[in-house]
Amino acid sequence: MGETEKRIETHRIKYLSKVKMFLLALTCAYVSKTLSGSYMNSMLTQIERQFNIPTSLVGFINGSFEIGNLLLIIFVSYFGTKLHRPIMIGVGCVVMGLGCFLISLPHFLMNRYEYESTVSVSSNLSSNSFLCMENGNQTSRPTQDPSECVKEVKSLMWVYVLVGNIIRGIGETPIMPLGISYIEDFAKSENSPLYIGFIETGAIIGPLIGLLLASFCANIYVDTGSVNTDALTITPTDTRWVGAWWFGFLICAGVNVLTAIPFFFLPKTLPKEGLEGNADIIKSDKEEKQRGEVKKEKNGITKDFLPFMKSLSCNPIYMLFILISVLQFNAFANMFSFMPKYLEQQYGKSTSDAIFLIGIYNLPPVCIGYIAGGLIMKKFKITVKQAAHIGCWLSVIEYLLYFLCFLVTCDNSPVAGITTSYAGIQQDLYVGNKVLDDCNRACNCPTKTWDPVCGDNDLSYMSACLAGCETSSGTGLNMVFQNCSCIRTSGNSSAVLGLCDKGHDCSMMLQYFLILSTISSFIYSLAAIPGYMVLLRCIKSEEKSLGVGLHAFCTRIFAGIPAPIYFGALVDSTCLHWGTLKCGKPGACRIYDSTNFRHIYLGLPAALRGLSFIPAFLILILLRKRHLPGENDPSGTELAVTKITEKEKECKDVQQNSKVLNDEEMKTKL
Repeated sequence: MGETEKRIETHRIKYLSKVKMFLLALTCAYVSKTLSGSYMNSMLTQIERQFNIPTSLVGFINGSFEIGNLLLIIFVSYFGTKLHRPIMIGVGCVVMGLGCFLISLPHFLMNRYEYESTVSVSSNLSSNSFLCMENGNQTSRPTQDPSECVKEVKSLMWVYVLVGNIIRGIGETPIMPLGISYIEDFAKSENSPLYIGFIETGAIIGPLIGLLLASFCANIYVDTGSVNTDALTITPTDTRWVGAWWFGFLICAGVNVLTAIPFFFLPKTLPKEGLEGNADIIKSDKEEKQRGEVKKEKNGITKDFLPFMKSLSCNPIYMLFILISVLQFNAFANMFSFMPKYLEQQYGKSTSDAIFLIGIYNLPPVCIGYIAGGLIMKKFKITVKQAAHIGCWLSVIEYLLYFLCFLVTCDNSPVAGITTSYAGIQQDLYVGNKVLDDCNRACNCPTKTWDPVCGDNDLSYMSACLAGCETSSGTGLNMVFQNCSCIRTSGNSSAVLGLCDKGHDCSMMLQYFLILSTISSFIYSLAAIPGYMVLLRCIKSEEKSLGVGLHAFCTRIFAGIPAPIYFGALVDSTCLHWGTLKCGKPGACRIYDSTNFRHIYLGLPAALRGLSFIPAFLILILLRKRHLPGENDPSGTELAVTKITEKEKECKDVQQNSKVLNDEEMKTKL
């Protein structure tokens, strides 16, 4: 008897070690995939400037990840359960690393980044060709030299980023559906929310590291080490600045490959948690799996695919949950992808600062919310109906709080000829900006080149020439322009490089926005785990892997791919001034209408999320009339234990009957 107990305890310890190893490995996989994902989202602005492409095209590049995921998600989710799931997850991590490396490749194939400027660092500054010179020839105009235009064909290098992101999406495909289904199959139902909460915590730690890495890289000039950064005339707050976006992708590639290693040493299957110490259960489980494998060989691996799809399609709660996810994903994907750009344009922050603030204020409360949601589900043994109510009403509270963000805003940056008149009076924005005025009309200035300066009257100008400046002193960032005819102040009118600061009031508005964002992130993440449990519990166990995969498929095809594209196009519509390439063609946007940008960035997600509550309330109504499997048995193991107990009773009855018969035979013989 002692040996049996020892053997059972040894088996239980081995089982727990394998479960912990898988949980740790899967959490690391979530960290690595979300690390590269958040880094990619944070670097969209840098990629836009590096390749001089519009935001709509950047949105397409961002959505290409979902295209790669879409190619395999259904088949991986279904066939993955028939194969070795841990190994498939490991292969996916390696493929993600390959995609990240391919994304960074254009940096090593392209020439150095050249930003548009009226101040040429390599030219003779004593000529003052970039200043206001009446009837002078402006040598800094965009050239029409055909050879220069041919060189710009290299901007098509963004295709490498597109393809790399597609490959990254392909590699990410098996991680979520196979990892979650693996846990659901071998963990207690009451422990499953806690395990998923820990894994989702990894999905928050990854973005936190990714955002910090992105903040660090965005603050380093893209060609640092190969150019003299002291001679630069732009800072990280300038919309022409491009950070070392490529460096972080190399780090992401290495992390993804290292994360793959543990999965190649994990078993294909495990016994159900809580039953791992019972030899009869283990034997019965193995026999059942062997019968299932024989059945697969007879019926074929795809015979139950269409019945499963039909069953899921006829499940009203499941289909309504997909509709909710599509609407919510459309809203949050846009908000997260374009949040750095929003903070830049609305509050005048640099990309590096914006990314850092997002990581510090948003991700820790989300992490806490995920863990708290999992613990609440485990401790109070929340049923499916209760989880649905918790998720729904917490989302409603967060949604109402979200509307306060419309009140914490800043005005447009005052730029003469674009957002204000040269007299500094705020005016209606118009198409075809009138950048020329009586004070600079005779200067023969380039009217499309964006090289802003800030006058000592707190008004910005598109360039020193358009400010009417006649002289300059200093070099690089220390350059000061003097005798500026358009700057109407007493004394010597002067200007410095860069846009004027938005002021203390705007900084306070940013703090209020970040505080609201922190509270909203916590409340919404607290509702995430209960909501996800509704998805997992409303479908049959044998359909779970396919159901999770189909859910991911729908959110990607109806939200992940189109959302960044149409949202990017809407953001482009608010652009007030486009950058200019050497051939005179428009490049990346330099300044947006902050008011219209705010209406799109906050208003569109608010409308989409509002619509998502219609199917959410329908689910609550349906759950009143429907009994879901496992609803009254949160542990999920009672049925299996009952079956084993019945088998043990049958064995005891047989033994007792045989003993009675033997006794009767002995009596007869005597």
